Amino acid sequence: MSAGVTSTNPLVQAIVAGTAPAAARIMAARGLLPLAQADLLEALVALRASDEAEVAQAAEATLDSQEKEGLLVIAKDGETAPSVLGYLAARPNLEREIHEAVALNKGTPDEAVALLASITPDGTLLELITVNQQRLIRAPSIIEAVINNPARTPEAERRAKETRREFFEKERGAQQIAGELRAQGRVAAAEFIESAESVGANGGLALEDAWLIAQHIEVSDVDIDDSWLLLERMEEFFEESYEQRVANAERIIGETSREGEVTPERISLIRQIIMMSVKDRIKLAMKGDREARGILIRDSNKVVATGVIHNPRLTDQEVENISAMRTVSDEVLRLISMNRAWARSYSIIHNLARNPRTPIATAMSILPRIRTKDLQHISQSRNVSEAVRRQAYRLSQTRTGH
Repeated sequence: MSAGVTSTNPLVQAIVAGTAPAAARIMAARGLLPLAQADLLEALVALRASDEAEVAQAAEATLDSQEKEGLLVIAKDGETAPSVLGYLAARPNLEREIHEAVALNKGTPDEAVALLASITPDGTLLELITVNQQRLIRAPSIIEAVINNPARTPEAERRAKETRREFFEKERGAQQIAGELRAQGRVAAAEFIESAESVGANGGLALEDAWLIAQHIEVSDVDIDDSWLLLERMEEFFEESYEQRVANAERIIGETSREGEVTPERISLIRQIIMMSVKDRIKLAMKGDREARGILIRDSNKVVATGVIHNPRLTDQEVENISAMRTVSDEVLRLISMNRAWARSYSIIHNLARNPRTPIATAMSILPRIRTKDLQHISQSRNVSEAVRRQAYRLSQTRTGH
């Protein structure tokens, strides 16, 4: 089962993983499949983030039609998918009982509780949230959300501020952590901590998470070239919503799990990294180690994924693996083809030629360098475009004299 899916239903697993047939996706989005409500909601939450407008709109409409009683049962269930609990937390128009159940549910992601604490107009719900001091300590962004919410009651504010004062105002700041990293000779990690926008309670990345991510930094500022970050691409830096980040993280977890066993530690690291700001993910992509690169090359933001290609520690073996990936950005594949050193590797250009994600113009320019036997295979492949198949066929025929 995919690590990003709670349901044991194979169809729901396929829907969340993005591999379900189009007919199944639209039927599920319209609520027409015979699924248990927990399974249905998990599928619908995944489908509302679909790139297919019809599917996303249908899923949203089906979610809006769900009965209060059923949603309340789901919100209370400790086995409910975190993505569903996050969705319920993000809906401001739901009844208080549902939001209360979400806040009390141990399976609700901390980020979802922080979002709920920031949007609810119910002061008594904020009091309920602040009772769980363990969660506040684990996710200080909840504390800030409560304190910044105009609907907070004096009691909710008191609890939040007491927890912040007791556990965080005495904590080491980012600068102190950076100083310790420099003392250890980890200059690159210190630079990341000092410049990261996501570090701190207000930014959403706790200091302990920043410390963990800093362990995956291996490239110093002086060793990276960020001249490729053109001003006309700045619009792609804009922050995603909480739901978009969650969907991005769960998709990456699902893709990674399909390639082999994924440890809980890696799942946690993926979520921590993807919840960072876009700019911090770009920095990590250019400065991170092999593990960080393996996560961020799959990022749905093309600029983040492109940052991995500009990481000076990226190895030829990694590039060979990336060139064969069917989920990587087409821009990444185009950049790989333009790199003279990588383009000298037959394995890499062969992967690019037969990868359906490679831009057609790029694949066509590579075909003359592909061996005749491999051209024949490409000409028969249904995974590449018709134009690429035809060109591969013409080239192979010319070479064999047919």
